[in-house]
Amino acid sequence: MKKLLQKGFQKAGIKSDRTKNITKHVIVSFIYKGGSILASFLMVPLTINFLDTENYGIWLTLSSFIAWFSFFDIGLGNGLRNKFAEAKAKGDLTLAQGYVSSAYFTIGIICLLLMFAFIGLNFFIDWTSIFNTNVRLRKDLGILMPIVFSFFCLQLVVKLITTIYTADQHHSMQGKINFFNSVAYLVALWLLTHTTKSSLMVYGVIFSALPVLILLIVNLLAFSNRYKDFKPKLSLWKKEYLNDIFGLGVKFFIIQLSGIILFSTDNFIITQLFGPKEVVPYNIAFKYLGISSMLVSMLLAPYWSTMTEAYVKKDFVWIKTSMKNLFKISLSSILLICVMVIVSPFIYNLWIGNKVEIPLTLTIYMAIFFALTILYAPFTYFINGTGKITLQMYSVITTSIINIPLAVFLAKNLGLGVSGVIISTILCLIPHVILCPLQYLKIINNKANGIWNR
Repeated sequence: MKKLLQKGFQKAGIKSDRTKNITKHVIVSFIYKGGSILASFLMVPLTINFLDTENYGIWLTLSSFIAWFSFFDIGLGNGLRNKFAEAKAKGDLTLAQGYVSSAYFTIGIICLLLMFAFIGLNFFIDWTSIFNTNVRLRKDLGILMPIVFSFFCLQLVVKLITTIYTADQHHSMQGKINFFNSVAYLVALWLLTHTTKSSLMVYGVIFSALPVLILLIVNLLAFSNRYKDFKPKLSLWKKEYLNDIFGLGVKFFIIQLSGIILFSTDNFIITQLFGPKEVVPYNIAFKYLGISSMLVSMLLAPYWSTMTEAYVKKDFVWIKTSMKNLFKISLSSILLICVMVIVSPFIYNLWIGNKVEIPLTLTIYMAIFFALTILYAPFTYFINGTGKITLQMYSVITTSIINIPLAVFLAKNLGLGVSGVIISTILCLIPHVILCPLQYLKIINNKANGIWNR
């Protein structure tokens, strides 16, 4: 495999060690991601058969709701990613271990407090009202929600290992973990369909516990071998290390929180306005068109931490060359999206048959959404890598505030239905499509001042 890659690099004219490393991990990621996508697609009809459309809609909404709480890592994950990469680039391994220790123990304490708080509040919440579903599920949801939330909190801690791998430019590790998660999900779902009656409770517990178990194994293996020099130690938790991570991390935290409001509230809005069944066609269209974003993300993901290292070492020639190539890839991927829209009726029929109807208009709007996100994605990765994210923070805050009322207005008041929800998100993306490339040009040409350079 290594010899084949070296021959491929020579034929493609790839000489930079950074680009070689990125290319190697991208190829590996494509292999694992292909398996993940296949498993994910196979899961949809199996899940609909096991849970039925309404319960599947509830699970999708529940999952989105729980995902909102990912911001409780207060941006420490992304802050660790940049600071760990900077410390390693400078050769300060003690500092890198201090950052790892401070992040792990801080997020661990936060998540422990969150679990106790959620369990206490759970006694006073009627989840059937929140998810707009049948009251007969009140008891099951009352038991399921704290279990799912507790596993999610544990996942916030153990998934920090993927941040370390990524910051250390081992970019394919996230793809490998996602692949093993997807395969485990598929096997578990197949076993459920053959051994158990339909149960949202059983489904929710198993699918919440699996990623935590896999990530825990990855943590134990990593800190016993490759990253034994960075193993978290309570004695290395220091306020100054936490401040370093948090100083940058708090901006990522605000961006993450605003991004959740902007991108992850659609399921909840649709459930409240039209019922949980309508979440299913929306998510099927999202999952299908999202393949384009997954493919581009696999190419872009390695560049975040590599941009950090290149920017610290002032290798602007490599950055400019890489950004030109990445933008070309973004433009070409839009053609892929157009093809996906054209063949979508055939794919939907092959995939889910006549179980769910997906309107063509919804598919088109979803395609526009992904085309816009892909268009400005390379510039976002560069900006995140440099840590100059203040402008991005303010723009995401503004659009996230606008999104929910605009979505309700378009979907309900103007009668656009489910399509109105995604149209709102599309409109909120437009400022980012303009501002991110403009900020990149200012930074790379040394003309960034004020908010453009913070």
